[in-house]
Amino acid sequence: MVPVFLCGFMGCGKSTVGRIVAKKTERAFVDLDEYIEDAAGISIPEIFERYGESHFRTLEAEAIKIFDRSFTVVALGGGAVINDRSRALANKAGLVIFIDTPFDLCYDRIKDDGHRPIAKSSTKEELKARFDARYPVYLSASSVRVDGSLTPDEIAMKIIEVM
Repeated sequence: MVPVFLCGFMGCGKSTVGRIVAKKTERAFVDLDEYIEDAAGISIPEIFERYGESHFRTLEAEAIKIFDRSFTVVALGGGAVINDRSRALANKAGLVIFIDTPFDLCYDRIKDDGHRPIAKSSTKEELKARFDARYPVYLSASSVRVDGSLTPDEIAMKIIEVM
């Protein structure tokens, strides 16, 4: 068994769906952002403020390496597969699944979330541009695409079918 890495834009449902998949398949679940916060001892907004986004992306790549060969469902951060190193590590280690959720649904979930530094500091138009730029990367980085407009349980069942 290989790890499953869930990718997609902020608010697409990676953590919610990942927890369901892990429970139904008796795997461990890791939210990579939470893992990084615990390891760093500070929040992601603090990491961005103190050290910048590039440092955070390095921490993501290092964390992905920890979960290769594990029996884990990992919810990657929204920008993890944008980083060439993180994308390569995830694809080498396991199955990368893209939760393809429409932008407006993602935006409704993240627009008031102060824990997301990029969302907090961006306009809707800026986030849409980021979404549009990342979309082809999510497609190319993943082996499987699932419809993120379904319910979390339906998305989880689609993922389990391809695992």
